[in-house]
Amino acid sequence: MDVASAREQSLSYHLALATCRSGHGNSYLFNELMRTVYVAWFLQQAGYGDEPLELYKFAEYAVEAALTLAHESGEWLLADDALPVFEKLLGLHDSQLAVAPLHKVVDAERRLARFLHGTASSPIPEGE
Repeated sequence: MDVASAREQSLSYHLALATCRSGHGNSYLFNELMRTVYVAWFLQQAGYGDEPLELYKFAEYAVEAALTLAHESGEWLLADDALPVFEKLLGLHDSQLAVAPLHKVVDAERRLARFLHGTASSPIPEGE
């Protein structure tokens, strides 16, 4: 991936996190955060990263909790304890974009599209 494209993508998801952190999120921004987590997961499976499975699952659960809160109260906010997890995963994804060949990133995006069109509840397996 060229440097400009990687920076643009990185800026997009870091802004999504900043907005969700401040309580000004929305369904689109939370979806962007999960999209980033899933692509990072797929790239890690391709050999670009070694974060524990539990970190990814925590991110999923944090977004689910935020969506429940938004449904119940109209408040779009990411829990404070989820912020370091997302910061870590977004940092990982930044490094993945810097080193993974473009075809690996494209493959991860394709895997995400297949997941989104499927019936599975998550592409990330449950922990032990």
